[in-house]
Amino acid sequence: MTYRPTLLILIPVILSGLAACSDTQDQSARLAIAGGEPEQGRALIQAYGCGTCHTIQDVRGARGKVGPHLENYGQQHLLAGFLPNTPQNLIAWLIDPVALKPTTGMPAQGVTEAEARHMAAYLYSLGRDGMQVYPPDPPLSLRDEGEVAVDIPNPPVVPSETDIRTRRIVPSPDGRTPRI
Repeated sequence: MTYRPTLLILIPVILSGLAACSDTQDQSARLAIAGGEPEQGRALIQAYGCGTCHTIQDVRGARGKVGPHLENYGQQHLLAGFLPNTPQNLIAWLIDPVALKPTTGMPAQGVTEAEARHMAAYLYSLGRDGMQVYPPDPPLSLRDEGEVAVDIPNPPVVPSETDIRTRRIVPSPDGRTPRI
C-alpha cells in the first residue's frame, strides 16, 4: 500500500507546521528594547498620566476605562487594532499616535523617542517571561513639528479649559456646541 509511506512522511510535516503555529513560544518570549529601561518606562507612564485612560498593572492609579487595558500588553498581537505589535510600531505610536491613525482618541503628548523606548520596554515586560532583544531601530520619520493633523476651528482660548494630557471636551461659552 502506498498510503503508509506517504502518511509517515506527512505526519512529521503536519506536526511541525502545527508547532510553528503554536502561541506558546510567543507567550514565553519577552520583548526587550535596546535603550529602554522598563522601570524608567513605568515612571514615565505614570508621569504622563497614561492611567487616566488606560488600566496598567503596577502603575499607581492607572485604572482608566476609556482606552484599552494594557495589562499583559506583551501578549497582544495588534497595536491600535491594525498595526502589528512590533517595537518600532509601538515607539512610533507612543511618539505620535495621530500620525499613524488620525481618528484615534489618544493624544500626542510630546513623548520623545528615548522616553518612548523606556515606555515600550515597560509595556513589553507586562505578561512575558523570556527575553528577546531587538537592536535599536532607525530614527522615525513622523510629522513635522509645525504640521497639524486636525485643524480645530475654535481652539480653547484659556489654557485651563483643556488639559493637554487628556484633551477633555469643554462646553463653549454660549452653551450650545462642545469644543475640543
